[in-house]
Amino acid sequence: MLGLIIAAFFVVIVARSVLKKYPPQPVLFVAGVCMMACALFMGMGDIVPTKQSTGSAWLDILQSINLSFSNRAAKLGLIIMLIGGFSKYMDMIGASTALVKIAIKPLHKLGHPYIVLAVASVLGNFLAMFISSASGFGLLLMVTLYPIMVRLGVSRLAACAVIATTSGPGWGPAGADNIYAAELIGMDIVPYFFQYQVPVGLCTVAALAISHFFVQKYMDKKNPDEMAGKDVSVTINEDQKIEEKPVPSFYALLPTLPLLLIFFFEFYGGSIKMDINLATLTSLAITMLIETIRHRSALTMFKDVKAFWDGMGFQMALVVTLVVAADTFAKGLTSLGAIDTLIGSAQQAGFGGIGMMFVFVAIIIGATLVTGSGNSAFFAFVPLAPKVAALANIPAVLLVLPMNFVSNLARSLSPISAVMIVVSGAARQSPVELAKRTFLPIVIATIVNIAVTLILFF
Repeated sequence: MLGLIIAAFFVVIVARSVLKKYPPQPVLFVAGVCMMACALFMGMGDIVPTKQSTGSAWLDILQSINLSFSNRAAKLGLIIMLIGGFSKYMDMIGASTALVKIAIKPLHKLGHPYIVLAVASVLGNFLAMFISSASGFGLLLMVTLYPIMVRLGVSRLAACAVIATTSGPGWGPAGADNIYAAELIGMDIVPYFFQYQVPVGLCTVAALAISHFFVQKYMDKKNPDEMAGKDVSVTINEDQKIEEKPVPSFYALLPTLPLLLIFFFEFYGGSIKMDINLATLTSLAITMLIETIRHRSALTMFKDVKAFWDGMGFQMALVVTLVVAADTFAKGLTSLGAIDTLIGSAQQAGFGGIGMMFVFVAIIIGATLVTGSGNSAFFAFVPLAPKVAALANIPAVLLVLPMNFVSNLARSLSPISAVMIVVSGAARQSPVELAKRTFLPIVIATIVNIAVTLILFF
């Protein structure tokens, strides 16, 4: 019980630090190291297996970090960096903007404003698979989609609510959190996406669209003052401005190339095996060739492809280090015996494996609301899921999959999350008022998400 109390103390310290805008990586590293030191001081066992030990129990604390870097950077880190670099390159050459502009073009032909709003929700949830930054995607939609919805007759807050939740499901083979979730349950990202995320994600997307249709329509009728005027202008800071580049229409396909290649070789590729890394590198090579032909200059292409390397470096600095920091934090919690104690207490109190799923989902939602970051909350607690699932005698996916989805969904509930601030700021609205508009759709989508997960996989 003492280990659980110490662990709870450090969890509170971490939450307060992140809330005060401390960088999450060093906070998680320091908390994990301190918990492992406490475990050694109390004689609660070894930090790393004997075969991997340095010979010094205290140095083994740093050895555990070393081992985590070695394990994560080699496979998981490479996938995250390649996909992040490719996404950055798509932004650089204007392909991401082309994809969004072409995808939303048919919306002009739909007459009913709230049908357009619901269709825009579905469309945005699918497009979000190909654009890694939720806030960047939200800003792009504010420039392209927001004026269409407002001109058709929905309120500015209703349009903002749809845009703020487009990255809500957070599904797709390109997400760093999804790649990590797949690894934790012992799968590659592609089968994890198709077998688990797609069936649950489709229901979640449908729930979001339907709830937006009714909730935003009701709220607009209830608040007619918000319907006054048809101001479709957006306010964007200098550092947020999106440079629109004239590119051929077929460039809209380029961000989807990795997924299209995986689809093709999965069903028609014969003996050729195409994983996400190879698909991304192949897509990069094809894009570089197209860019060289279009510009008739290898020099221009070489300058632009620098965005790929910059994107890889950014993902290493931001995401891969966060994964390792989260591993260290989780190692600290387990070394104190906190997880074993928590599971034992939950079982004595009558909580089964499903009860633990609700506990972890609640932790993720609470942490995301408080910090505004779904990734920080997810990466901090999801490494514990496989062990908790094993102790609770349930499949690991029953913990990992809901945590994966709700960490993204809850982000659209937090007034301090980047996407909520960016979207509300562009429309000159309050992020708190925007959160009131996203509340019911996100809650309904979360309930549907968990229910479908239990129905399909329990």
